[in-house]
Amino acid sequence: MSRNLRPLVAGNWKMHGFRASLAEIVAMRRAVEAGEAGIAEVLVCPPSTLTMSAASLLEGGPVSLGAQNCHPGITGAYTGDVSAAMLKDAGATHVIVGHSERRGGYGESDAMARAKAEAANQAGLTAIVCVGETKGEREAGDAIKVVCSQLEGSLPRKATPAELTIAYEPVWAIGTGLTPTVGDIAEMHGEIRDLLGKLYGAAGASLRILYGGSVKPSNAREILGLPNVDGALVGGASLKAHDFIGIAAAYL
Repeated sequence: MSRNLRPLVAGNWKMHGFRASLAEIVAMRRAVEAGEAGIAEVLVCPPSTLTMSAASLLEGGPVSLGAQNCHPGITGAYTGDVSAAMLKDAGATHVIVGHSERRGGYGESDAMARAKAEAANQAGLTAIVCVGETKGEREAGDAIKVVCSQLEGSLPRKATPAELTIAYEPVWAIGTGLTPTVGDIAEMHGEIRDLLGKLYGAAGASLRILYGGSVKPSNAREILGLPNVDGALVGGASLKAHDFIGIAAAYL
């Protein structure tokens, strides 16, 4: 963990969750209120259908609410899309942009991720910008080059630490049960920290860098204790309050 940075444990529910799943969000709030997450800030990003309901359940409590994607525009004829301003209005404080599933499945570029992050900041949301290499890129020795290139193309240059969080998620580790070695994670996070210093100066030391990719309670303490790992972006393990808070408990 970076010195003086409060860690963030964020849950990305992806395309999972119905109204009955709101009970897990209630359980998360109760667990955090009971001190089970230690010093960690806890954020949950359910599907957009649950945003307003979740906002009402989390209002005034210690768990933050995020969204999984946004359109770079404010309003317009974009059937099916949701803008950052709409998410802010619904009660969100954060939004994930540039996730590898958006990049790979929908052809979203670094420039699109950057435009979405800028729209998020303009709307008053913190953008969580995701980067990560494929297994082929890792095996070819190009992981650091790929991730740094994604960062340079995806990050809004005028963002403050309050407006921006980085999430490093190796594509090959998402939902597979595979994780890089702790040495690989530490190396990548160190490279990201160095690049943030070049892009943002002294403020680069205050930007949180999350790790994502098959994080679970059993490996959380080892991963989240590494230098420059300031929290986690959690997928499947965030769907159940017990597992999700079990990851945050690494900070007890």
